Amino acid sequence: MSFSDYISAGGKKICKDHYINLVQVSMVDGVVNQAELNMLHKLGRKFGLTDPEIDRIIESEADHQYNPPYSLKGKFIHLYNIAQMILADGEVPESQIKVIRRFAIEAGFNDETIERLIELLFEGIRNDIEEDELFVKFRQEHLFRE
Repeated sequence: MSFSDYISAGGKKICKDHYINLVQVSMVDGVVNQAELNMLHKLGRKFGLTDPEIDRIIESEADHQYNPPYSLKGKFIHLYNIAQMILADGEVPESQIKVIRRFAIEAGFNDETIERLIELLFEGIRNDIEEDELFVKFRQEHLFRE
């Protein structure tokens, strides 16, 4: 990956592929509703994208390959953001559960860990727990060891 494959904002770097995966999650049901669009714009701005850049990505990146990060924390943050997208509209259809499971499998989590991880992510996001704090809780539960 080249330097241009990353978005940097506030000292954080995020892979453009990750943002594109969030777009894919929002499109699982064939429609990006207003709540999902708002979340995509909020996260996109957090990652340093402008609204026109966000709109271009949404229009053009539905069929992108998922490339998970190497580190456990990176994988966790990807899944945290995906869970945020799923919960953006308050509905959690089975199709979106299948998507987050697929991303978790591709990130290297085992079946036993995935179910608890998804539960932890949804619960944490619903209770406004930030990803760093939730990651600490995840590690404390020894759900996954690097």
